[in-house]
Amino acid sequence: MKPSQILLTASLLLAAISANAQHSLTQIWASEASLPIPESVLYSAKDKILYVAQIDGKPGEKDGKGAIGKVGLDGKIINKDWITGLHAPKGMGVAGNKLYVSDVTDVVEIDIKTGKILKKHAVEGSVFLNDLTIDAKGNIYVSDSSTKKVHLIKDGKVSTYMEGLNGPNGLLAVGSDLLIADSGTLKRLGTDKKVTIIAEGMDKSTDGIEQVVPGEYIVSCWAGVVYYVKSDGTTQKLLDTTADKTNSADIGYDSVNKIVYVPTFAKNGVVAYQLK
Repeated sequence: MKPSQILLTASLLLAAISANAQHSLTQIWASEASLPIPESVLYSAKDKILYVAQIDGKPGEKDGKGAIGKVGLDGKIINKDWITGLHAPKGMGVAGNKLYVSDVTDVVEIDIKTGKILKKHAVEGSVFLNDLTIDAKGNIYVSDSSTKKVHLIKDGKVSTYMEGLNGPNGLLAVGSDLLIADSGTLKRLGTDKKVTIIAEGMDKSTDGIEQVVPGEYIVSCWAGVVYYVKSDGTTQKLLDTTADKTNSADIGYDSVNKIVYVPTFAKNGVVAYQLK
């Protein structure tokens, strides 16, 4: 057997092992239930903290009640009202020293060091901005679940990046690709705008996306289900809290320690799980 054949065989074997592996989530801690409707959690390795977007009202209303809180990696609430005056904040992303948050029809730009709102990027024609992701070049992508579009903010200019989707929510920039959780289906959108199906058949309320290793992902569903998407596109249900009506909205992930942070929405807290 040639060296190239050995490498190919080894690669195929590793892929098969990965596809057949079973994973699990074990609860580490649960925060106090004092975070009013947490929709999204963003893990920051740099700041060693969790940023939590809190709606504190109806998800699509501009009521000024929304906030961004800070929660420690031990589950202790540090500052529930670090940023206030938002409406219904959801997806978040960090670029440099700035935190970007989707907020109904705007993307809010916040200075992390000062805790001040610097700017609001209005997305014309938007109705229900949801998740947000930022690529390595600083381009910001934000989904609108109501208009079924994904918008792009590049160099401060807003444009429509993709439309005609089913109900886009979760977004994740991976290299030059954009992953989209679209009503139960995980899709990959290349720079050529061609769509590839990674996995399908999940609960229709797909919400957050996090990459575990290249080609494998964790996908949360607002209804209370969390899936592991394997390298062959099959899915494994890691968590199902639908029976007790505990939501699993836009998750955060510590890729080094393999900890998944789940915002429970109506249960007003964040739960940390060890991924194995």
